[in-house]
Amino acid sequence: MLKKILIYGAGGFGKEVASIINKINEIKPEWDIVGFIDDGVRKGTYIAHYGEVLGDYTYLNGFTEVVSVAFAIGSPKTLKFVVERIDNPLIEFPNIFHPEVYFADPVSFKIGRGNVVVRGCSFSVDVTIGNFNQFNSISALAHDVTVGDYNVLMPLTRISGETTIGNGNFFGIGTVVLQGITIGNNTRIGAGSYLMRNTQNEKFYFGNPARKIDI
Repeated sequence: MLKKILIYGAGGFGKEVASIINKINEIKPEWDIVGFIDDGVRKGTYIAHYGEVLGDYTYLNGFTEVVSVAFAIGSPKTLKFVVERIDNPLIEFPNIFHPEVYFADPVSFKIGRGNVVVRGCSFSVDVTIGNFNQFNSISALAHDVTVGDYNVLMPLTRISGETTIGNGNFFGIGTVVLQGITIGNNTRIGAGSYLMRNTQNEKFYFGNPARKIDI
């Protein structure tokens, strides 16, 4: 019997997550996409050929049977806000991996729940991932990397070995982080930046090398 799943986020990323679920089903049927949840898109709106928006978070909290939810939200703050509003004990948060994700050492790989990993991502040895992170296309984590919760990595993000990442950080497309760096919480790194030193919480970094920018 297929497990029911809802996608939270009815934008372009929501369609991408739906396509990942369909790819998973092509290999081994596992999921039945029930529809989409979104707090800003009208109920009944069809999202391409994947299904329709069924309601907002109140609809989800009122769901009367076990259902899984995959998140398709590109903002760390919004992602955390949305997750913390869900109080229905029947909701489950599986990890969604595109079939074309590479694991160098599955034995030492550790991960929490509610993560979405898009096509072409790779994870090296002794990588530890927390909860509700979004890893976009062709991002790579090297050896001994630790990632907390609610982080969003845009496509082509490169995290070098022995890097520690906290919670709620945003990595713009093409970000490169050098080895051994510590990134705290709620840091934003601009597209194409090369981060070569530890960051301060709640700050924005941009450039090559990336520097703190007041905005």
